[in-house]
Amino acid sequence: MKGRIHSTESFGTVDGPGVRFVVFMQGCPLRCIYCHNPDTWKMGDGEEVLAEEIIAQFKKNRSFYSNGGITVTGGEPLLQIDFVTKLFAMAKAENIHTCLDTSGITFCEDDPRFDELMAYTDLVMLDIKHIDKDAHKQLTGSGNDRIIAFARYLNDINKSLWIRHVVIPGYTDKEEDLYKLGKFIGTLSNVKALDVLPYHTLGVSKYRELGMKYRLEGVEPMSKDGALQAKKIILAGYREKKSEI
Repeated sequence: MKGRIHSTESFGTVDGPGVRFVVFMQGCPLRCIYCHNPDTWKMGDGEEVLAEEIIAQFKKNRSFYSNGGITVTGGEPLLQIDFVTKLFAMAKAENIHTCLDTSGITFCEDDPRFDELMAYTDLVMLDIKHIDKDAHKQLTGSGNDRIIAFARYLNDINKSLWIRHVVIPGYTDKEEDLYKLGKFIGTLSNVKALDVLPYHTLGVSKYRELGMKYRLEGVEPMSKDGALQAKKIILAGYREKKSEI
């Protein structure tokens, strides 16, 4: 089975626990206005690879991954769910830790392939880009119903979950939205970590190279202190919800 990938990173340190081999899948249905990898959007682009080739690349440097494993990200990896399932099944046969970094936007509760994939997945990193569905649509081109449903599904099957949220000045930094996000996370019992990431402008030059308009032109990066403050608000909502349960 072949999949289309954008690229790989041999020694990733921010894509799950430990040092990891990171596979960036090609194709994404979302059009996030702050995406720094717009060249991963188009489904037909990228390089065709076999799952066996990725496992072989991992094994070349396996000694460096003693506390890590393989992370599949994107683009949106769930667009190629059959390939990712094959890759993760092979990884688990080799006792390799598997992590899926996804938006959850393609989730369908009636699709049995999600159960099969989760059987081979050790950790899911879920990007919740905005808790308000209308604001989420403005930010990404799509609502967040499937993403919220995916989070609840992962909770129901007790799959380890890391939540990620990017804080963008004027877009995702409103206190009421952050607090609401925290209260939602408080309904989940499987969350192992919360990453609140400051918005950056590192992708602006790529848009220029691709001849694309960058829709957040002029928006200043979020400071680390601003991201830390946002995390405190999210955690306050989380604690309130937990106290109610």
